[in-house]
Amino acid sequence: MTPHTRRKVWSAVLIVGFFVLWEALCWLFNVSDIVVPKPSQIIYTLYQRGPALWPHTLQTLYTTLVGFGFGILIGIALGVLIGSSRLAYDVAYPLLVGFASIPKVAVVPIFVLWFGSGTVPAVLTAMIMCIFPIVVNVATGLATTEPELEDVMRALRATKTDILWNVGLPRTMPYFFASLKVSVTLAFVGTVISETVASNRGIGNVMMIASSNFDVPLVFAGLMILAFLGVSLYAIFSLIESRITGWAHRKDEFAMG
Repeated sequence: MTPHTRRKVWSAVLIVGFFVLWEALCWLFNVSDIVVPKPSQIIYTLYQRGPALWPHTLQTLYTTLVGFGFGILIGIALGVLIGSSRLAYDVAYPLLVGFASIPKVAVVPIFVLWFGSGTVPAVLTAMIMCIFPIVVNVATGLATTEPELEDVMRALRATKTDILWNVGLPRTMPYFFASLKVSVTLAFVGTVISETVASNRGIGNVMMIASSNFDVPLVFAGLMILAFLGVSLYAIFSLIESRITGWAHRKDEFAMG
C-alpha cells in the first residue's frame, strides 16, 4: 500500500469513527434529538425529506457558484492591480481590509434595501465573502515573483503585459488555487447568512424555519448538506490545482520525509 493510499484509508477510518463515536455517545447518555440528534436520525431525515430538500439544495448551490464566480473575476482583477502597482496597493489595500472587517450579516439588510429579498442579496453576499482571500493571494503571488525572471524578460524586450502574462500569472497559480479552496467555503457561509435573513428558499431558510420549530434533526441535516457541498467543491478545486500547479508541490516521498 502506497503512502498516499494509506493516508486516504486512515482518513476514511477516522471520519467513520467520528460518526460512530457520536452515535454511541448519544445512545450511552440518552441524549435527546432536540439537543443533539444521532447521525442515524440525521440520515433518516435526509432520506425522508430528501425530495423537499433537493430544490433548496440546488438553490443554495446555484447562488453560491454564481456569487463565487463573480468573486473570482473581481478578485483576480483587484489582485492583479494591487500586485502590479505600488500606488494601487497603498490606496486599495487599506480599503479592502476595512471592508473585509465588516460583519457580512450587517451588509445583508443593505442589499435587501437595494435589491429586495431573494437570490440577488445571497449572490452578492457570497461574492463579497470570497473576494478578499483571492485578492490577497493573487497580489502576494505577483509581489513575490522572482526579480531574476522579470530581468530576463526585460532583456528580451518584453513589455509589462508580457511579463505579467508569461511570468507573473503562472507564478501566482499556487496562491490563486489556495485562495479558491478557502473562498468557496466562505461563499457558502455568505449564501446561508443571506438565506436566513432575506430569502424564502435555500438551505439557510430551511434551517431557520426548522430551528424555529425545534426540528433539530432537520437543522443538522441542512448542516450535513452544506458540509457535503463544501467538501465536494473543495475536492474539485484540489484536483484541478494538482493538475495545473503540480510543479509547485513536492512529491509525497519528500513531503513525508
